[in-house]
Amino acid sequence: MKDKNKKAESPLKINRRHFFSQLSVGIGSLALGSLLIPDLFKSDADTLGGLPLGIPHFAPKAKRVIYLFQSGAPSQLESFDYKPTLRKRMGEDLPDSIRQGQRLTGMTSGQKNFPLMPSFVDFKQYGNSGAYISDFFPHIAKIADDICIIRSMNTEAINHDPAITFLQTGSQQSGRPSMGSWMSYGLGNENKNLPSFVVLTSRGKGNSQGLYSKLWSSGFLDSKHQGVLMRSGKDPVLYLNDPDGLSRSDKRHLLDHVSSLNKLHHVETGDDEIESRIAQYEMAYRMQMSVPDVMDIKKEPESIIKLYGEDCQVPGTYAANALQARRLAENGVRFIQLYHQGWDQHGRLPTHMASQAKDVDQASAALVMDLKQRGMLEDTLVIWGGEFGRTNYCQGNFDPNNFGRDHHPRAFSIWMAGGGIKPGITYGETDEFGYNIIKDPVHVHDFHATIMHCLGLNHEKLTYKYQGRRFRLTDVAGNLVNDILT
Repeated sequence: MKDKNKKAESPLKINRRHFFSQLSVGIGSLALGSLLIPDLFKSDADTLGGLPLGIPHFAPKAKRVIYLFQSGAPSQLESFDYKPTLRKRMGEDLPDSIRQGQRLTGMTSGQKNFPLMPSFVDFKQYGNSGAYISDFFPHIAKIADDICIIRSMNTEAINHDPAITFLQTGSQQSGRPSMGSWMSYGLGNENKNLPSFVVLTSRGKGNSQGLYSKLWSSGFLDSKHQGVLMRSGKDPVLYLNDPDGLSRSDKRHLLDHVSSLNKLHHVETGDDEIESRIAQYEMAYRMQMSVPDVMDIKKEPESIIKLYGEDCQVPGTYAANALQARRLAENGVRFIQLYHQGWDQHGRLPTHMASQAKDVDQASAALVMDLKQRGMLEDTLVIWGGEFGRTNYCQGNFDPNNFGRDHHPRAFSIWMAGGGIKPGITYGETDEFGYNIIKDPVHVHDFHATIMHCLGLNHEKLTYKYQGRRFRLTDVAGNLVNDILT
C-alpha cells in the first residue's frame, strides 16, 4: 500500500546524488569513446561523410586490401578472356567496324594493317562456373571457385604512366592521393606499431615500366597516410635503424625534445602537417621493434614455404612479397600494395609472358589459399590485375612465333577474391574478337567505388576539401558493381 504522506517525485526531478552518479557514467563513456576512436570529438571538416574518421558508413565486409598489381598490363587474351574466333580468323585484318576508329599508340599508329593474332596458349574450364583460364596459370586455376574474374574492365588512358596513375589514384594527372592513402585516411590504422599502408615491389624478367612514389603518395592528404615502401634485404625501411652509438634510451630522449620543439612550432603556425610529422617520428620509433619481426619469415612452417614456392625464401621476389603481404595483413596493415614489373610484352610475347606468369601464378594462388585456411579471406579483399589490356592484333610484322600486343584500354581482365566479393563467378563479356565490351562494363571509377563499398565506405561521402573543392577517389563518377557483391 502506497504511503499517502510520501510526496510523488516528478520524473524531471533529480537529486544531487543521482545527478553526480549519472554524470560520472557519462564522462566515463566519453573518455572510453575518445580512447577507442581518437577522432570522435574532432571539430574540423575532416569527417567521413558526417561521421568521425575511422568509422565506416556501414558494416564492412573487408577490413583490409591486398592489391597484387601486375605493372605493364598482362594480356587478357593469354590469361582470362578466351577467344576461339581469333584462331579461326588468324591473320585477317581487324574489321574497321570493330576498331571504330579508336586512337592508337605511337607504336602502331603507322601500321596499315592490323592482323588478328590468336592466343598461342590453350585454355581450359575450371570450377563450378566453368571459368576459362589459360594454361599459363595452372595454380590460379585451382582457386577458380574462390575468385571473381572480371573481363569487362575499361579505362581512359592508353599509355602506361597515365593508366597506372589513373588506376592507383583515380586521376591521370599526378598529385592526387593514392587508393591506399584514401583508405588510410578514411579508416585509420589497426596497428599503431605499423603503418596503415605498405608497398612492396618486385621485378620479373620482361620489359619493365618505371614505378614512382607518386603511385603511393598521399597527395594533398596528411603525409601520415602515404604508403611506406618496404624493401628486400636487411633494412626493409630506409633510415629506420639508429646509427651506431645511439642507444634506445638516447633515441627516446631525442624524440621527446624534437617533439616538444615541433609542438611549440605548431602553436605558432597552426600547421597540421607538423602534427603529422610528430606522429611519423613516433611511428618510426615503434616500427624499429615491429618491422623486423613482421618481415622475418623464418618462423613460417615448411608447409607454407611449399605452398608459396621456394622463391618465397628469396627476398625481393614476388613470392616473398606475397607471403609478406599475408604477414602484414595479419598484423593489422590496412592496405598492402604489391607491384610486379615486367608485363609490357610488345614483342616476344610467347616466351616473355610465359616467364612472367610463372613468376606470379603459384604465389598469387597461395595467398588466397593461405588467407582462406586462416579464416582471413572473408574479410580480406585480394585484387590481381594490371593497368589496361592488350590488342587482339599483332604489333608490327605478323609472326605467329614471335609477336607482341599493343596497349588496349577498351577491355581487359582482372580478378578479385574475398572481402565481400562473390566467389566462383565470371563477370562481363567482350565481343568475339575480344576488342569491345558487349556486357556489364566496369570502369576504373566503378572499380574504386566497389572496393570502397567492401570496406564499408560510401565513395561519394569520403571527401577531402582542398583548394576550395571537395575531392574524392572516384572524382565525380563511379557506380557500384552490385552483381559481384555478396
